[in-house]
Amino acid sequence: MSRRPSLPPPPPPVEIRTWPDREAMLADRALILRALVGMHLGPGRLGVLVMWAGLAAFGWLLVGSGLVIFEQAADFFSGIAGILSLLLGAGALIPAVVLGSLYVARDREIRALLVGWGALDRDPEHDRELRLPGMSLVWLLLSFVLAAGGLALCVIGPASARPGDDSYGMVALIMGLGMVAWLTGLIGAVKALAHRRWVLRVLAAPAPPAAPAADAPARADAPARR
Repeated sequence: MSRRPSLPPPPPPVEIRTWPDREAMLADRALILRALVGMHLGPGRLGVLVMWAGLAAFGWLLVGSGLVIFEQAADFFSGIAGILSLLLGAGALIPAVVLGSLYVARDREIRALLVGWGALDRDPEHDRELRLPGMSLVWLLLSFVLAAGGLALCVIGPASARPGDDSYGMVALIMGLGMVAWLTGLIGAVKALAHRRWVLRVLAAPAPPAAPAADAPARADAPARR
């Protein structure tokens, strides 16, 4: 069984809410938002992103090495070694891409739940704990470094290649590693900026209007007496 924590359900519509009072609703809201913020921006999520990025980089390293070996193969055994490297690299790269896509899709679900539960009401005392400015800054700085380094590899690698000295496989290897770093940094930056946007647009926004009370039962009009 997967150890990944399951996501909470979205907040119930107004018509079927069963909280006895506002305090009970705020307690559930604070508990769920705290869990969702941890799932979205916690240190564990940073470790998972780095793990999938490392697996993708390792897979592309094997793929690029296989291209270089296959391109420079001088005999049959060198060609076999290049093909094996390509297959091993694909075996690491494809799962990393699939799991990374699932990671991004789960983040979108978490952000939708954050908006839904955050819009229920305002609780300044507990909402202050959800802002996490330091963690957001860590995500943003690390993402910027990764994205800048990856973009530099994608540009410098082909620009510095010399015809006859550098093979196409080596250029592809450098560009692939740069692309992995750039995409990882982009994902991290989107997470950090999305959290900041959620804080400003949901937590710091004015409280939503209170739900209208249930209509009283209709009264039968008594005939007017003269």
